[in-house]
Amino acid sequence: MSSFNKVILLGNLTRDPQVRYTPGGTAVAELGLAVNRTWFDQKTNSRREETTFVDVTLWGRQAEVAGEYLAKGRQVLIEGRLQLDTWEDKESGQKRSKLKVVSENMKMVGGRGEGGGGSGGGGGGGGRGEGGRSEGPRSGAQRDMESAGGGNEDFHEAAPPDDDVPF
Repeated sequence: MSSFNKVILLGNLTRDPQVRYTPGGTAVAELGLAVNRTWFDQKTNSRREETTFVDVTLWGRQAEVAGEYLAKGRQVLIEGRLQLDTWEDKESGQKRSKLKVVSENMKMVGGRGEGGGGSGGGGGGGGRGEGGRSEGPRSGAQRDMESAGGGNEDFHEAAPPDDDVPF
């Protein structure tokens, strides 16, 4: 009989990553991830939301990157597998267990300025656009596109500038 153990989570960090090293020198990081789920409850005729808190373990270079660039509130995508840890409580002697995710791939989502960011600057100015409305933070790539004539056009409808053609 086959089995499949794969988890994909997108959520926000509940705390700064805690990076430690094994005696062999391998980095290990522990993350807390808050994952939100929203749905419409027909009984109460209202939108409901629940948050699930998940512990995630990263190994090796992923752990080092997490420790350097991630911070509480930052959004991150985790692909990994479920693992059950079991141990005996030293005080009560009872068997304990905990289900966690062991990361196989991590992607930082959003800009550095979002959700508490890691080290480094934010996503740019929140200047006033046309009509005095706030445009919010923009990335350097967005500003480059706007200065190159990309503006707020749909990406697929806008023709690339002549000098950006690679051939």
